[in-house]
Amino acid sequence: MTSPRIWGVAATAATVLALGLAAEGCGWGGGEENARPSSDSPAAAATSPAPAATGTGPYPTPSAPGTHTSVAVEPSKPPGPATPSEPTDAGTPGVRTVRPGDIDRTDADAVSKGALTALWTFDTTVDRGPHDAELRAADAGWLTKAYAERLRAREQPPVAGAEWQTWADHQARTTVVPESTPDAAQPPDTDTEAWRQWIVTATPSGRAGWSGEPVVVAVYVRLTRTAADKPWRVADVTVR
Repeated sequence: MTSPRIWGVAATAATVLALGLAAEGCGWGGGEENARPSSDSPAAAATSPAPAATGTGPYPTPSAPGTHTSVAVEPSKPPGPATPSEPTDAGTPGVRTVRPGDIDRTDADAVSKGALTALWTFDTTVDRGPHDAELRAADAGWLTKAYAERLRAREQPPVAGAEWQTWADHQARTTVVPESTPDAAQPPDTDTEAWRQWIVTATPSGRAGWSGEPVVVAVYVRLTRTAADKPWRVADVTVR
């Protein structure tokens, strides 16, 4: 059995996935921050067990409206068809994953777990790359309108990376297991904002019993809602 791999990069879900699954040398944007971290960088990938809750934080500073916590800035797509003003409980046909209607949307734990499951559920028989899972999560209604719009503005890498291609060759689909790792430094919930910390393990499996190396990431999730009796939605995902 292969050992889990931890990607310890401070980035959004898509950026981290791009580092491992998109084309080598072909980042999601044009800046120098899109480069894969060097082996001697504090943000370099490690091959150690998933980190436990530290009790020290610190949690990321909440983003101001219209900003995003990430090490990469991705190019915007040309103007396209207008998107719905409100999220809908939709998804890509043929891709089986949790939907917002399946859980209690007033439960921040359940919403953050469901959103992460959707963001890391890939089916290479349908998806062109990790970005398709982001679009699926945005369309399903897991995310705030602002965060969904930012993800929709991302570009799909023009060429699949070697790891994604390996998965596609085996017609792989990921099984996603989020594990809650609450931190003593976690900010207390308010009526309209909550933070959650998770370890997400996505394991690819394909035809003829093929199983690939699990991808393991540690993430902070920021959730917001407009009032105490309204559904939570994910406003940011920051990968450590």
